Parts: sequence; structure tokens; C-alpha cells
Amino acid sequence: MQDRVIYEFAVIRLVPKVEREEFINIGVLLFSKQKKYLGIKYRIDEKRIKSFSETIDIDTISDYLKAWEQICAGGADAGRIGKLELSSRFRWLTASKSTILQCSKPHPGLCYNPEEVIESIFKRYVL
Repeated sequence: MQDRVIYEFAVIRLVPKVEREEFINIGVLLFSKQKKYLGIKYRIDEKRIKSFSETIDIDTISDYLKAWEQICAGGADAGRIGKLELSSRFRWLTASKSTILQCSKPHPGLCYNPEEVIESIFKRYVL
């Protein structure tokens, strides 16, 4: 049986007004070097977001998250960052930012299957 591998995850936070430092968890990033996996899962709950901040532009948030998906997938469509190795892309996405999308600090764990873990973490921290 295959041994478990190390993974790291971070929770994606929507911070409508960065000066207030209030946020809503909207997604998860998960990285596993051994499995060559970098994944993202998110949910844009417009009603919940609008109840938190009426002025937020949902289309802008969606566009930003689609760009993050491209970075996770890698390749030329993701620009210069998409050409970096998986670990560098994960570090870039989870770096401290003062923008509307931010991440928690990365947290480690052990798993057999990163796809199953990202689902579990998403359910625990986002839904």
C-alpha cells in the first residue's frame, strides 16, 4: 500500500475592505510536492458575500479566482507565474497580500489522495 505524502493547504479569504481586516472563507488551495498536485476549490456565494459587503463586484472576484485556477494549472495561459514549478506557484498564491483575496498561512498534513483532502478541507472551512 502506498504511503501517505505531505501536503500543505491554505484557506482563501475574501476581504472586501482590507482596512477592516474582516473576511469570509471562500476557497482552499492544496499543494503536494510528491503527488505533483496544486489544486484550488472555491465557491462564490453571491448572497452571502453581498450580505457581508453590498458594494463588492462579484465579477471581479470571479475573474481573480479564475486567474488563480490558471496559475494552479500552470502553463503559458497563466503568464510568467504559470511557468514556475508547483511549489513556487503555491508560495506565490499564499504569500501575504493586502488585496481583496488573501490566504491563511499554509498548514501541513499527511494524505494518500490530495483530491479527497481538498474536498474535505473545503467542506470544513468554507461550506
